[in-house]
Amino acid sequence: MAGTTRQQKFAKLILKEISDIFQRDKRGILGNAFITVADVRVSPDLSVARIYISMMLEKDKKAVLDKLNTHKKEIRKALGDRIRNQARIVPELIFILDEIEENAARLDTLIKSLNIPPATD
Repeated sequence: MAGTTRQQKFAKLILKEISDIFQRDKRGILGNAFITVADVRVSPDLSVARIYISMMLEKDKKAVLDKLNTHKKEIRKALGDRIRNQARIVPELIFILDEIEENAARLDTLIKSLNIPPATD
């Protein structure tokens, strides 16, 4: 998490609240999708929050990401209701698919499949 201390604190607050919103999800926005908020990065003026979403078990990741983007206003409203006493503005939310875990798993598979001969003396 890069940025100033203020950005980091605000990002942690948003990460906690967005995770809680997704966990409780009373409106059925996500359906049965299991998603994880991997990271949150906030712009220097705190007006934009980039939320990195991880979906390891989900087959159609693009559909879930599209679903999140269509319900962005509802999610932002729920976030605003939760942080209204701690922040002046509610940032614009940008959901980004985090593929770090998938790339790590792919690299691990590639490394295991390498045929490396034993070292000779």
